Amino acid sequence: MRTTVRLMVVAILLTGMASLAQTQIPAVTHNTWTSGAAMPTAVFEPAVAVIKNQIYVVGGEGGGGPISDTQIYNPVANTWTSGPALPTNLNGGMGAAVKSIMYVIGGSTNGSQTQTNAVWAYNPKTKTWTTEAAMPTARQDAAIAVVKNIIYVIGGYNASEGGYLTTVESYNPATNTWTEEAPLLVAKGEIVAGVFGSKIVVPDGYTGTEFTGDTESYNTVTNAWTSLNPDPTARNSVCGGAISGLMYAAGGLASLQQPALSVNESFSPSKNIWTTLAPMPTAALAPGPAVYKGQLYCFGGWTAYQGSVLDNVQIYQP
Repeated sequence: MRTTVRLMVVAILLTGMASLAQTQIPAVTHNTWTSGAAMPTAVFEPAVAVIKNQIYVVGGEGGGGPISDTQIYNPVANTWTSGPALPTNLNGGMGAAVKSIMYVIGGSTNGSQTQTNAVWAYNPKTKTWTTEAAMPTARQDAAIAVVKNIIYVIGGYNASEGGYLTTVESYNPATNTWTEEAPLLVAKGEIVAGVFGSKIVVPDGYTGTEFTGDTESYNTVTNAWTSLNPDPTARNSVCGGAISGLMYAAGGLASLQQPALSVNESFSPSKNIWTTLAPMPTAALAPGPAVYKGQLYCFGGWTAYQGSVLDNVQIYQP
């Protein structure tokens, strides 16, 4: 009798373990791309920021000029909602989040003719936009990064100040003040950045005369820049970000006469080495980049310079 009971208990346990095994989350497939739900409005050059479990895609250009839409993506539910529009149409603005507030900095209200130094802050709780202290240097298509709740705006383009910039300025949301920092070694725009502890890595970009693979590292403690190994694929307007000690750069443009690139590479700041990875399913330049839970999200973009505007969401799992 006791033996029969023991056998029944073992059978129940084994059945439970088998059932548990069937419900386990499948293993992550590395170096692969997947797709998210299409954007309600196709855009390139939007400002993007992650707040909790939402990714905010603000403004950008939809093919007919800059727009003011606030498109909100839920990566868990793979759904889109809309929020209050930015107070102005804007493309090429820089987006960042500090303490659950999204900041949209700079950009252009008319494509690329004139640049703004305006700073807008969005509070998801109150669903309102407010105006903050203006950035000293008006610009668009700069790199943006957050280190210890300080926002760094790096390089970019200003038509009235000679084109592409080396200018670096930091913004402290707590005091609503700006500080000038050490300039880039190479003037460039249409760039992204990744944060590695107290350092910011800024690869690629456009100098006004060439698409460059220039890769630089900024030490926020010493306020100094260092030149690193250049990207083997010189380009601008990539989808990029830092994940687990590596800087990722996907897509972009290497020539005005050629379509967008699908090339995807990673850069190790510690080893100073570039590595080629699985290419983007759809080549894109100037998509809106975001990093969420160890994955790189690329929102929209262009198929070529002055080409078709994309509404897709491409997600890279390192």
